[in-house]
Amino acid sequence: MILNFVEAIGRTVREAIASVGFATRFFFNLLGMCVGALRRPGLISEQTHFIGNYSLVIIIVSGLFVGMVLGLQGYITLTPYGAEQKLGQVVALALVRELGPVVTALLFAGRAGTSLTAQIGLMKAGEQLSAMEMMAINPIQRVLAPRFLAGIIAMPGLATIFSAVGVIGGYLVGVKLIGVDEGAFWSQMQANVDVQKDILNGVIKSFVFGIAVTFTALFQGYHAQPTPEDVSRATTRTVVIASLMVWGLDFVMTAIMFNT
Repeated sequence: MILNFVEAIGRTVREAIASVGFATRFFFNLLGMCVGALRRPGLISEQTHFIGNYSLVIIIVSGLFVGMVLGLQGYITLTPYGAEQKLGQVVALALVRELGPVVTALLFAGRAGTSLTAQIGLMKAGEQLSAMEMMAINPIQRVLAPRFLAGIIAMPGLATIFSAVGVIGGYLVGVKLIGVDEGAFWSQMQANVDVQKDILNGVIKSFVFGIAVTFTALFQGYHAQPTPEDVSRATTRTVVIASLMVWGLDFVMTAIMFNT
């Protein structure tokens, strides 16, 4: 019984290592195909517009409500210390450093990521990818690479929109609703948010999240079995795996970028 248990653990570890190796090889293959896809900027632009539009409404609405909650919670937390004038700084730093990139990536995985997985999976089920191979067209270069580049381009833009709308939400609650001094709100934000340390690092985070989420969505769609049931399961795997990767990468990058 013990031998069977050890054997099962060993088999699981071996399969996990093989899966990571397979995904890594596919990732570098996809990166290589991106060079050829750059010759079709119109296709990349079309996919960027498609992916960005898919997530734009939910990003704006979520950013507004997250900013409003930050404004309210920040005021409640700062008031006992007589530091409510620093509300603008707290709202801006929370958004550009953490919540903007992370929440945008999670929403992106749930909205655009699942759409990409389903799209690729259904193309495979409809044998469109096989037809391309028969015509000597590489489906990774023609179908996956433009979508991969589009996801990488769209994510930082969506995260920037999320943070900007969140700041407006914090302003509406903190200044217009509660009555924090408007000059202090904006001046504290301007004085304490560093462009390189805070904003640029937030953009780098969202860029890395864009790579992780888009690659996960495409990988799951491309390797799904060509059946409706497995395509459905692949979309679920996309959300689960991409979300875990976002949290793990966020911890690592935060430790590197903001560890003083």
